[in-house]
Amino acid sequence: MRQNQTTLSIATRGRALYDITSQLADWVAESGIACGLLTLFLRHTSASLLVQENADPTVRADLERFFARLVADGDALFRHVDEGPDDMPAHVRAALTQVQLSIPVQAARLMLGTWQGVYLWEHRLRPHRRELVLHLAGT
Repeated sequence: MRQNQTTLSIATRGRALYDITSQLADWVAESGIACGLLTLFLRHTSASLLVQENADPTVRADLERFFARLVADGDALFRHVDEGPDDMPAHVRAALTQVQLSIPVQAARLMLGTWQGVYLWEHRLRPHRRELVLHLAGT
């Protein structure tokens, strides 16, 4: 068994879903590992990872609208507002989603479904630089 690991730095422009599928696919293709498991870990508490439809952008917009209703910025319920009204809502959004994903790899390609893409979901309103640790183990 072989292993590769790297850290990707991803600049966000504020709250949105950022398609990172091609960056992951490129790294896997260059890894020299044809069959295995890619693990992704996001080193933050106010952003998350998501596998979601990549064909229709209204899916991403609908997800954002749903979460805006579910966890509203500035909600008086939250006391942790050190970095603004989106601070605690961003943490709740991350808690409701995921910061780690595992994706099978075969023939040096991500085994995603036809309409699936991998997204970094920035939950903060301001731009951030996010670190994503990639670990690929296989043959």
